[in-house]
Amino acid sequence: MIVERIWTGNSLRNYNYLIACPDTGEALAIDPLDHGKCLAAARKNGWRITQILNTHEHHDHTGGNAAVVAATGAKLIAHHQAGDKIAGVDRGVKAGDVIKVGKRVELECMDTPGHTFCHICLRAHGEHDAIFSGDTLFNAGAGNCHHGGDPVALYETFARQLDTLPDDTRVYPGHDYIENNLEFTLAREPDNADAKALLPQVAGHDPQRAIVTTLAQEKRVNTFFRLASPGVIARLREAFPDLPEQPDARTVFVKLRELRNRW
Repeated sequence: MIVERIWTGNSLRNYNYLIACPDTGEALAIDPLDHGKCLAAARKNGWRITQILNTHEHHDHTGGNAAVVAATGAKLIAHHQAGDKIAGVDRGVKAGDVIKVGKRVELECMDTPGHTFCHICLRAHGEHDAIFSGDTLFNAGAGNCHHGGDPVALYETFARQLDTLPDDTRVYPGHDYIENNLEFTLAREPDNADAKALLPQVAGHDPQRAIVTTLAQEKRVNTFFRLASPGVIARLREAFPDLPEQPDARTVFVKLRELRNRW
């Protein structure tokens, strides 16, 4: 599996992806908003985009669909309940469905509600496990729930799905927010040594050359995975004095998401 991460350079800081089979040159485009850059990258590498996967229905992830389809004839894949939200879906997928790219690439669909209720993450198995996480999981952060989502559903996705993946899983999110997210982590957990060490490495970084984190790293620096941390809970109680003495993980997650909404 070959992964080409494409930095759009737009105000929303989107990443687009091409996943290619090294044997056949067939490629899957994930959320190809910047269709020009995606098509150019495919031409440069000698690949043929045969499929498109939209992680969810928001325009900054679907806005390039029509142009890529017109240029390549690619088939459009999305969540099986997104047909009334995304135009032209050819294949609706559910949890456990597999998307094959060429001869050797197989990607497992994960149904990951929270940011929206029609959100798909793609999991790659093999020599290097990876997750293409759209707006569910960011480097050092979690997606918002402003436009058709729910923070409790997002917590369930983190707790029941993301937290169970292998620690060496590489994380490829839909946006570059790592610097801001690490600053939020340190605002919630000032003594987090791993976040302190990582922040200078990404401060003012070039998103085209940004680091690729693993889930092991995320569990050390992403406050949305650190729900049992005494430091996180103590600082959270400053913002929410009525927090129970031993709050459950869901409550901590939802309150953190509430703080992040206005941070």
